Amino acid sequence: MGERRNSVFVLSAEHDGIIAVESGMMTVRQKRLQQRAEYLLSSLEQSDVLQGLAYNQDTVWIFIPVSALVSESLWTSFADGRVKLRIDNSCPQTPITVHQMFKESLEKYGSLNALASKKNGKWEKITFSEYYCLSRKAAKSFLKLGLERFHSVAILGFNSPEWFISAVGAVFAGGIVTGIYTTNSPEACHYIAYDSKTNIMVVENQKQLDKIMQIWNRLPHLKAVVLSKDSIPERHPNLYTMEEFLELGDDISDTTLDDIINSQKPNQCCVLVYTSGTTGKPKGAMLSHDNVTWTSAHCSRAGDMQPAEVQQESIVSYLPLSHVAAQMYDLWTGIKWGEQVYFAEPDALKGSLINTLKEVQPTSHMGVPRVWEKIMEKLKDASAQSGFMKKKILSWAMSLSLERNLNCSSSSDLKQFWTRLADYLVLAKIRGALGLSCCQKHFCGAAPLNEETLYFFLGLNITLYEAYGMSETTGPHCLSGPRIYRQHSCGKPAPGCRVKLVDEDAEGNGEICFWGRTVFMGYLNMEDKTKEAFDEDGWLHSGDLGKLDKDGFLYVTGRIKGVQCRLEREIALIVARSMPIPHEKVDWKLFLIMVLVEQ
Repeated sequence: MGERRNSVFVLSAEHDGIIAVESGMMTVRQKRLQQRAEYLLSSLEQSDVLQGLAYNQDTVWIFIPVSALVSESLWTSFADGRVKLRIDNSCPQTPITVHQMFKESLEKYGSLNALASKKNGKWEKITFSEYYCLSRKAAKSFLKLGLERFHSVAILGFNSPEWFISAVGAVFAGGIVTGIYTTNSPEACHYIAYDSKTNIMVVENQKQLDKIMQIWNRLPHLKAVVLSKDSIPERHPNLYTMEEFLELGDDISDTTLDDIINSQKPNQCCVLVYTSGTTGKPKGAMLSHDNVTWTSAHCSRAGDMQPAEVQQESIVSYLPLSHVAAQMYDLWTGIKWGEQVYFAEPDALKGSLINTLKEVQPTSHMGVPRVWEKIMEKLKDASAQSGFMKKKILSWAMSLSLERNLNCSSSSDLKQFWTRLADYLVLAKIRGALGLSCCQKHFCGAAPLNEETLYFFLGLNITLYEAYGMSETTGPHCLSGPRIYRQHSCGKPAPGCRVKLVDEDAEGNGEICFWGRTVFMGYLNMEDKTKEAFDEDGWLHSGDLGKLDKDGFLYVTGRIKGVQCRLEREIALIVARSMPIPHEKVDWKLFLIMVLVEQ
């Protein structure tokens, strides 16, 4: 390395994410990093962080990434930062990257179908092996277009195979995947793309492309745009169709890509999720490889999602992937456990979702409260328009089901017989009309579920398993499931995770705080906001109020911040429109005798 004249090194300047470490006068901008400089310099020759070296007779300049100096911190606000992982002895899974997770799944599930989308009225499917190869092609093309390490690939479009392949390819190429809501204005898109240093934007159609064309000249890092679905009506420089894009990287060698993949670390950022800007600027929550891979493995299993070697789960992807809940449930967990993901139509929440569910017959389904509420309202409307006898029969069947689900062990043998019969002849037909005949797990998240909705679906013999978390906890931190359930609760912390309450009142309500490997890295470019999110011991504060029962079940009881969830607003705007529920023919005559017996 050359002779060092002085043994004390200080930090002096920051330039494009690289800090210059020099001996001599102290002109420190980031004094908190100073103490680590000397130790790091002694080991740079054996490390992979050395970026450059220059020296003369009196001074040595050593250039290393900011991340090298903060690698042992629990948080960072730099895109290239590294964090100390919150590994708990009760769940000490070895940290892995997204690519390592995909490779593990590829060995087990390579021949299974992974993604299914409808084209010209027919389902087209690709296997996990094809999915992986397409993701590598996308990664090479991103590199060809100039994707820089820890810069963003922003995706603006409805759920699709192209969304998934672009996301995985961006991570493989050393970038950070950033979802943008399709409802965002051009200025909202500009804020995210500028803040995340987006190099490549993937947009679904001409409508979304028009937004980007308005702001492109104000995005200094944007190098290219890929149109994933529509054809290009008018040629522009650095604008490609998806087909053209996937061929761009053919001259990038496998070795080049593999070198980038192998240099990735589990405690580095790979996903950006922008939170609501209701109380200020949107914040980019940085999620590490370990956040994604660990949560995919352990939170999903806590909810009883099965690996494909036991049962291949089928799910329908329809909620916005720019939100952490949908992205984790649909994309990353799908890779981890070999799930088959069917993509709904873009108008899913305007009426076509039910048709997709009926075709797919998913084994697991997730919705936000407003989705479940809208289904309830439509079913109630349909019942109100029925004749007197039909309403009585449905009311009778649902009351039996609700009673059994609320008091599962106290019913007589005769009552249990009537309940099973009512379920088989009435309620099963309603579940079939909803496309949920084969659904074993029904999840609800992103906001609290009200009692009316909970009881209504229990009356249909559908238990809604609530989950609770934030963008900052990679989605779910506490979960319910078939083996972990208590009414009105959002379950227990996932294995290896912890929850505590602070500033509890006389009734046991306190602010909910999180610890575990779900907890995010920090807010991009917002050091002050990141510091505000954590206490001095590294616990993440939620701003929500809750209480814990003696068995460790968490109940969310209110909000300190009083800010509505972004996903809930997005869904409410769309779901508020009509969501027709198909009317299936039910042989009501079969139940006349039962109604008379019950009365």
